[in-house]
Amino acid sequence: MWLVSESRTLKLQLKLVRATTAIAAANPFSLFNSLCTSNCSQNLEEENKIQQTHNLFLQDLSKKMATNLDDYTVIKEGEAEILMHKKNTVFYNNAQVNNRDLSIAVLRAFISKRKQEHEAYLLKIANRAKKASENDSSESAVEEVDNKTPPEDHKTNGKCESVEEASPVESCTTMEGSVKIDEECDADEEKIDQSEVKGPKELKPPIVLEALSASGLRALRYAREIEGIGQVIALDNDPASVEACRRNIKFNGSVAVSKVESHLADARVYMLENPNKFDVVDLDPYGSPSVFLDSAVQSVADGGILMCTATDMAVLCGGNGEVCYSKYGSYPTRGKYIHEMALRIVLASIESHANRYKRYIVPVLSFQKDFYLRVFVRVYTSASAMKDTPLKLSYVYQCTGCDSFHLQPLGRSITKNTSVRHLPGFGPVVPQECTDCGKKFVMGGPIWSAPIHDQEWVASIIADVNRMKSKYPAYEHISAILNTISEELPDVPLFLSLHSLSSTLKCTSPSAVLFRSAVINAGYRISRTHVCALGLKSDAPMDVIWDIMRCWVKNHPIKGQPADQPGSVILAKEPVLQANFARAVASLSKAQAKKVARFLPNPEKHWGPKLRAGRTITSKHISLLGEAALNGVLNHEENNDEEPKK
Repeated sequence: MWLVSESRTLKLQLKLVRATTAIAAANPFSLFNSLCTSNCSQNLEEENKIQQTHNLFLQDLSKKMATNLDDYTVIKEGEAEILMHKKNTVFYNNAQVNNRDLSIAVLRAFISKRKQEHEAYLLKIANRAKKASENDSSESAVEEVDNKTPPEDHKTNGKCESVEEASPVESCTTMEGSVKIDEECDADEEKIDQSEVKGPKELKPPIVLEALSASGLRALRYAREIEGIGQVIALDNDPASVEACRRNIKFNGSVAVSKVESHLADARVYMLENPNKFDVVDLDPYGSPSVFLDSAVQSVADGGILMCTATDMAVLCGGNGEVCYSKYGSYPTRGKYIHEMALRIVLASIESHANRYKRYIVPVLSFQKDFYLRVFVRVYTSASAMKDTPLKLSYVYQCTGCDSFHLQPLGRSITKNTSVRHLPGFGPVVPQECTDCGKKFVMGGPIWSAPIHDQEWVASIIADVNRMKSKYPAYEHISAILNTISEELPDVPLFLSLHSLSSTLKCTSPSAVLFRSAVINAGYRISRTHVCALGLKSDAPMDVIWDIMRCWVKNHPIKGQPADQPGSVILAKEPVLQANFARAVASLSKAQAKKVARFLPNPEKHWGPKLRAGRTITSKHISLLGEAALNGVLNHEENNDEEPKK
């Protein structure tokens, strides 16, 4: 980010001129079309017309800015550049560069996956047509040999019958990617015939909706950096933001002008008016996304992807449990795993909104970093698959005295012959008092207890990021997140903190390698988590975890404690399992073996969310923005005050 001073104003104008030239060449319906559409035969005439175009553009831009270019800052991120006013009229958050980079990586994987699914769908249709034609020809041959029925009695071609014999359940169902489309059998035959005659239809580029665009930086990066992207629609209900977004679209040249549209609209109303239209819906609000979820799950096309950010971590992490329940329909507990629980609360809320419209979600990537969380989910329509939702949700019982927690599944299913019945889950899974320390339990949830990542997607995204590392400004940070996620146990909800376990027992903490070795030697799995550097995910039950800690304390004695403390109660019991702390081969993660840092420091001081657009910057914001930024703003205001006096 650099400030446009008087000495650099000319460079900025030259850049605007180049952008304008590209616009005029690419968009014949633009403001400057009348000066550049004719095919000039002489170079002099062309230069005169281009010069006139440049002048008109600069005049138009100066009118829209209504101020000097020195009042703007040029921000470059990836291949996009935007103009930001120093008075903070439009919100821009530098710390969300990780968010935007990961979103671009996921979108690239989505476009590739979508293409593969479409090709698989076309292959399935072709195979079905081939099988139907073979069955038809074989039946005709049999009829000619038997000669039992006159040919005039056959009024049908036999295709539908052969398809029904091959697959009675799926005879009238086609698949486009992972999207299910129920049709009549006759319509299915027509599709097969059309595919035989016309060949496979071309897959249209995905349509992206950025529901809360602000400056439009995210939409511009999507349009300029993602190959195969279609139309990008940027919405905002703030006129200043829409004006800034349109200015930035022109500033980024012909590609942005041809692909990005900016509209002044309420995102909730716009999404409700366009159901099942957008292949990608991006929600990145300043705060909670809860008010947008209902309309968002309706506007996503079947098989599309919903990308959602939440920055109200204080609410999701239990600071206001009743507010969290009112917004997301779930109550948080205050365990060390609370940031992962926040991810699972948001996923459960999205699933709840989707179920109201016979839809369900499949998470492909979920992460929490700094002050926000981000989830990427595919949205599908299926009344039968929607019934499996209770199997993916659980309540959490958290002990108030120690780190023990237990999950209570919301539902269960039983299979008899070919039918599946969905029933309420068995419970309770815990007694009134904790069997480890004797304290009471608090209950939270429901949360999403199914996997929150698709490891196939994660591997594909990692390969793409490594191949195009120069395209990602925050490559090191997103690479660290993705590689840690790739090593997480996908089927283990929540995690334990090794330091918290030691704090409960008032003992020295074992090293992560020794503790991981003890768990592995006991026959269980264990991994790290991207949410917390000290977090460990394991499928070992809590009694095994405490037995390992009891064995550790025997080898590393501690001072006496009051008998009523949770640690004393836990240590009073003899361990059933004798822990083996011999170093296991799998105790080191891939990152540790390669000595790759996974939890990197912030790139600069005061890293975090900036002020909401329109807020006045005062001395009380020094802890948020830093002294340098604050002094720069105050000096700029003083200079503006002095100019009228002169």
